[in-house]
Amino acid sequence: MGIVELLGVAASVSLLAGWRMYLCVFGTGIAMHYGLIETPEHLQSLAVLANPWVIGASGIGLLAEFFADKVAWLDSLWDSVHTAIRPIGGALLAMAIVDPSDTTWQVVAFLLGGGAALMSHGAKAGTRAVVNASPEPFSNIAVSTGEDVVTGGLLFLALGNPVAAVIVAVMLAIGALFTLIAVRRMLKKLFAVAGPASIEPKP
Repeated sequence: MGIVELLGVAASVSLLAGWRMYLCVFGTGIAMHYGLIETPEHLQSLAVLANPWVIGASGIGLLAEFFADKVAWLDSLWDSVHTAIRPIGGALLAMAIVDPSDTTWQVVAFLLGGGAALMSHGAKAGTRAVVNASPEPFSNIAVSTGEDVVTGGLLFLALGNPVAAVIVAVMLAIGALFTLIAVRRMLKKLFAVAGPASIEPKP
């Protein structure tokens, strides 16, 4: 496997970890533990995720995130707490995918993985802040459930097909970048509307 495909897998997993880190760890561990996916040679270092203790710990985090992410404003609080956790987790997952004997590419994977996870985390947190401005609660549940399904599907696609992983990584990076730009514009408009209203004198 070439370095491009390898970095594609690392980038895909890191970007997805920015959305759902616990799901990435739990899903990969379960699939490896029960033989649902055959661990490719280039991903042998991820075998630690199949450890029952790792699966159990990530499962607890997954359940907590699953419910917290579907409650308005609690999801934003959860995202705030994980502003450091997700990028670090994404960086470590990316580093685990690269050959441990190649320290240069391990450093590259760690830096790019952390940056990718931070970017997708920022896009997710910003999107949820905009969604929370909606007065009804169903939009949170719909967006969160969509993130669960998309993350799980793309994760297994990336792990099982290195070529597809490159495509997934590029699509996720572009999507996260455009989302960050769109969210920034929307938040700017919201603050612009709320600003004058907040300073109007009361009768």
